[in-house]
Amino acid sequence: MEKSEGIERGNGSVEEKESLKDGSICGYESLHHLLSANLKPQIFQEVSRLLLGLNCGRPLETIIPPESAKALSSKHDFDLQAFCFSADKEFLREPRVVRVGLIQNSIAIPTTAPFSDQKKAIFEKLRPIIDAAGASGVNILCLQEAWMMPFAFCTREKRWCEFAEPVDGESTEFLQEFARKYNMVIVNPILERDINHGETIWNTAVIIGNHGNIIGKHRKNHIPRVGDFNESTYYMEGNTGHPVFETAYGKIAVNICYGRHHPLNWLAFGLNGAEIVFNPSATVGELSEPMWPIEARNAAIANSYFVGSINRVGTEIFPNPFTSGDGKPQHPDFGHFYGSSHFSAPDASCTPSLSRHKDGLLISDMDLNLCRQLKDKWGFRMTARYELYADMFARYLKPDFEPQVISDPLLHKKSS
Repeated sequence: MEKSEGIERGNGSVEEKESLKDGSICGYESLHHLLSANLKPQIFQEVSRLLLGLNCGRPLETIIPPESAKALSSKHDFDLQAFCFSADKEFLREPRVVRVGLIQNSIAIPTTAPFSDQKKAIFEKLRPIIDAAGASGVNILCLQEAWMMPFAFCTREKRWCEFAEPVDGESTEFLQEFARKYNMVIVNPILERDINHGETIWNTAVIIGNHGNIIGKHRKNHIPRVGDFNESTYYMEGNTGHPVFETAYGKIAVNICYGRHHPLNWLAFGLNGAEIVFNPSATVGELSEPMWPIEARNAAIANSYFVGSINRVGTEIFPNPFTSGDGKPQHPDFGHFYGSSHFSAPDASCTPSLSRHKDGLLISDMDLNLCRQLKDKWGFRMTARYELYADMFARYLKPDFEPQVISDPLLHKKSS
């Protein structure tokens, strides 16, 4: 890929952008495009500096994808963006540049179609996007949470459990083909059926090595119980801890969806040495969008690693309406999955987001040396007081815990 300075504008006129339907922002694919089209260049540059930060003191560079990837993007109508995170030059270490990709997508056919047809259609939809990643030289690729099915966990209907599959099942076999073809590590988030433990179901990320081998798996640590997120109807909290997987291209971890709301979950992956943490998600606009650009970026800063955040797109309509337990009318959909996948770096810089309503592939070069450089600069690990936290947690977990609160002795004194 060739590199060009600055941030590229999206294709198409303002009129075309305004014609975009469900999921756009005032007709624009993303906040970045909206600002770019409506602010004077010098104002937009300053706003971008404040919103996206600076990478090593400079605006993030864009990368021009190869023609073959751009052709696939045009033919199959998915958003394609690419950027480069740099690090300062070191005297004792060579740069450790890895190319990472994120894929966001909507489902391919209605949820009323036969389950086998739905899964096959999603596979076929993903094939050209993965090929574009391979053609672009992506080393590590991550897909969205439960990519191989509709996000049906709002319905509480157990028939959707049919989509669950073993770690080495159909979805893993499908992706292993690409891992071998493109020498690519692939993070494969699936609904797992644990055959050896009574067919227990988990929300799992399978790590596929660049030779097509299965390196390991991680099961989702935190399960939401809010709004239509009825996930505990299908699976419970995972039992795999906070594993970091050492791959040919670096040490990676997976903080699945709701885990991003838990700072200690991010911390644990960092303590285990992660250099890149992926956050494959499925979340809707009304519930979480103001949090989306903040939490992962904060985690990247606090833990001195890169974060790749992926969210699916589209509105999925289910055959039977359901309620949220809030007295409001029943509805057949979860809401709009707003995409907006992006990368965050340990120096507080981040990429613009992918589209809010289109399938997309986001690519980023990242020099992993930046992780240690930021640890040296800020000293978060050295200045943390883990012994104080450990003591606090030990006391908090006891039934007789009392908060450390010192009250003003005059607060409750009666006036004479």
